[in-house]
Amino acid sequence: MEGIDHHVDEMQRGQADIWQVMYSHMDSLVLKCAVELRIADIIHSHGCPVTLSQIASSISGSTSPNIHYLERILRLLVCKKIFTAHRDDHDSSSGDHPHHHQTRYGLTEKSRWILWESEPSLAPVIMMQNRRLVIDAFDHLSDSVRHGVVPYKAAFGHDFVGESTVDPKSKKWFKDGMINLANMVMDPVLSALKNEFSCMGSLIDVGGFTGETIYEIVKAHPHIKGFNFDLPDIIAMAPSYDGVTHVAGDMFEAIPCADAIFMKKVLNNWTDEQCIKILRNCRQSIPEKTGKVIIVDIVLESLESNDVVFLYDEMRIRFDLGLLAFRGVGRERTELEWKKLLEEAGFPRNKIIRIPAMPSIIEAYPV
Repeated sequence: MEGIDHHVDEMQRGQADIWQVMYSHMDSLVLKCAVELRIADIIHSHGCPVTLSQIASSISGSTSPNIHYLERILRLLVCKKIFTAHRDDHDSSSGDHPHHHQTRYGLTEKSRWILWESEPSLAPVIMMQNRRLVIDAFDHLSDSVRHGVVPYKAAFGHDFVGESTVDPKSKKWFKDGMINLANMVMDPVLSALKNEFSCMGSLIDVGGFTGETIYEIVKAHPHIKGFNFDLPDIIAMAPSYDGVTHVAGDMFEAIPCADAIFMKKVLNNWTDEQCIKILRNCRQSIPEKTGKVIIVDIVLESLESNDVVFLYDEMRIRFDLGLLAFRGVGRERTELEWKKLLEEAGFPRNKIIRIPAMPSIIEAYPV
């Protein structure tokens, strides 16, 4: 085409980047739409790429599906490489016009993560993160800067007290999401710590929710006596697991004794002062010379790398902003901040183990 300079300068690239960020919320909501309609599961159930008509006819609860709307939604998800799309010759079995080419939609490595009928799955997490509650909280981020108020409280007039106060559907998404996220992290954790676990007699998971994490460890290392430690109302709904003893209590008061303590995504919910109190209780519960605290939590990075460990850099920052928006008191920490926190709590030595997942493993030693 004549008269058009195809050279992309930095101003144009900058404008395009701002447009991308500006509309990124739309990507998330369109992805939620696909999860709600179970599009990935529909394609998966056919075992091969399918047409719009095949997808539409399989959508549950739909009396008159709009194929044109569906096509426009899928166009963005194909652009994001969540689904594939390719045109082929007319398939007479589809019932469409004989002169039309068919576009068939298939799965990718990305779309396999949004299957409801697969484990682990991000489907419940996608539903959880796109609720009105989340959007409204983030809408008040500027208030946190101007007035020092927690965005969630600015939006709703009260503190966020957890998922126990939301509707049953959201509570199920939360529980399923937490289980799926735990499963995603535990494979690399078990691989990285197989030698440590092999010579450990007892292990207590502090803040272990309903016990899924400690059960995964005990299942892989049956010689370990596993304890799941959490608040009484959490322990009350915990199922029974072979090799796991559920213990109710408060980590701010006292923690049962064990050879080692395991904490996954716990300390990021609390202030430095509160973390130090928890960690000091941990120190009193493990052997002075041989004990350790194993922390699985995010370590914020400022590095650029193509290595799998650094794939999640932006997401780690977003997780930190999520804590800001909902709790205010919690935050993700840098390596230097972890080191300072642990030393103040009585752990002069620590080791950070990078794993191919969002968090890292931080081992803290009392001597």
